[in-house]
Amino acid sequence: MDRETVIQAQAGDRRAFVALMDAIGDRLHATADHILRDSQLAEDATQDALLTIWRELPRLRDADRFEAWAYRILVNTCRREGRRASRWLPSLVAGPAHEPVASDEMGRVADRDQLERGFRQLSMDHRAVVVLSHYLDLPRERVAEVLDIPVGTVESRLHRALRNLRAAIEADARPPIDHSTHSEVTP
Repeated sequence: MDRETVIQAQAGDRRAFVALMDAIGDRLHATADHILRDSQLAEDATQDALLTIWRELPRLRDADRFEAWAYRILVNTCRREGRRASRWLPSLVAGPAHEPVASDEMGRVADRDQLERGFRQLSMDHRAVVVLSHYLDLPRERVAEVLDIPVGTVESRLHRALRNLRAAIEADARPPIDHSTHSEVTP
């Protein structure tokens, strides 16, 4: 991010703000989509975050930290949007639409679906750490800055998130128990 553009946007220059959003807007939306796993919720969260960024930008103390600050606002907005959606629309939240898939790709689709199911079981805090670390490929120190938490907390959340994701995938891969083959013992 260009420091001068951030300073101009802080002073109310709409063109500078548009330039900032051109530079970061798509990544903000993609990040929200990865965290929330729903394109409509991600659009809402991104729009809310952009409004908050515009409204709060004059209060940003360090123009060099604009990007981390913007991501922090987005992650917090995703948390609120995720809570609101789970409270009001628990059975209506759907994942991203999947395109038709050729039969030779079915194994990859099954793996991706299994990963998606496991990822949806993670808390919003764990999702945010995984997305920032692995999707945006941010170093741990930058993730800590974005989330405004210590690096050690990033490490522990990431460790727990990946452990929980692994456990969810393994549980999903286990074949169901066929109760019809077990005989019941009657006294």
